[in-house]
Amino acid sequence: MKNDRWVFHDEAKAADGGEGVTRRVLAYSDSLMCVENTFEAGAIGKLHSHPHTQITYVVSGAFEFEIGGVKKTVRAGDSMLKTDGVVHGCRCLEAGILLDIFNPYRNDFVED
Repeated sequence: MKNDRWVFHDEAKAADGGEGVTRRVLAYSDSLMCVENTFEAGAIGKLHSHPHTQITYVVSGAFEFEIGGVKKTVRAGDSMLKTDGVVHGCRCLEAGILLDIFNPYRNDFVED
């Protein structure tokens, strides 16, 4: 799956991303990964950190994000930068989809 040139959504395996969250790993290489997270209203992305730089784009819905101790509400079209090691998490206010881009790829999300 790594380095696949084409990744079709209906063929991307859905995985449990936590209660009320479905994660789909989309295209990725050693240096870059695209992940779709579908949230039910009320679902929590627990506070955590990791050694990857991450950009999150809000495709739909509304979320309260905390990044480095600062909380803001974000909606479709908004994006956030989370540098490696920063503590971050979210609460889904209105059901929606987040698209995460990681550098480098998250090997804990895939079976190599």
